[in-house]
Amino acid sequence: MSHEVMDIEHVDRDQLLAALRHRTAQLEAVEKEFEQFSHSVSHDLRAPLRALEGFAQIVIEDYGKQLDPEGRRCLEIIAGSSKRASQLIEDLLSLSRLGRQEMKPVAIDMTELVEKLVADLQPEIGQRRVEIRVNALPNGWGDEQLLTNVWNHLLRNAIKFSRRRERAVIEVSGRSEQNETIYSVKDNGVGFDMRYVGRLFGVFQRLHSDNDFDGHGVGLAIVQRLIHKHGGLAWAEGKLNEGAKFSFSLPSAEAASAHNESFAIEFSGK
Repeated sequence: MSHEVMDIEHVDRDQLLAALRHRTAQLEAVEKEFEQFSHSVSHDLRAPLRALEGFAQIVIEDYGKQLDPEGRRCLEIIAGSSKRASQLIEDLLSLSRLGRQEMKPVAIDMTELVEKLVADLQPEIGQRRVEIRVNALPNGWGDEQLLTNVWNHLLRNAIKFSRRRERAVIEVSGRSEQNETIYSVKDNGVGFDMRYVGRLFGVFQRLHSDNDFDGHGVGLAIVQRLIHKHGGLAWAEGKLNEGAKFSFSLPSAEAASAHNESFAIEFSGK
């Protein structure tokens, strides 16, 4: 009797695996089709947008003196809007490529990675009074290039949304828990209303107007997708006019390797 149960369980497991492989193949096919569609649409859109921007700029440069202020203003709006639309297309393409980008996981010295990024961002900060505190961070596990992208978006956001402060303070911290490592970037900027926190990580979802803060509403969507790709989570906390804190988790080396027994790394935490 026990042998029959084992055989049935074995068959059920094989059927489940087969169904899972079939479903995975379907999803991969859909994603590939979506990527091809995105490339096709973006190619068809980028050419006329560049032409629109280019001709508007030509009119401004060659015939600007013959136009009244309102005419020049309208042309500048056309050129600026065309440029923005082109950038939105590029951002969408970047987002669509993330699902197919191959990961190359390694052990990462997160403190070193973040400190290097902070140094690279100093020219953008310029004369502003911005204090960026980087605490000792636990080592992480993941694709270094993709996680550099995550940190870059979070740090730039913190710098951007705290620019109205006479003295901006940004703090980077991290902690290790049983099966994961959690990292955070906290600022004393404009913050946000927690009622709208669900919109933050959506594509083109912005809580501030272009007049207040520039941007395209794709950066946090990229952050979330990259963290999900690593098997982690991304979330945010904030209070209007009091700042925000963006956090993400990464599976520990042990938890990550449990999902992929063929992958082994040397890992040491701080």
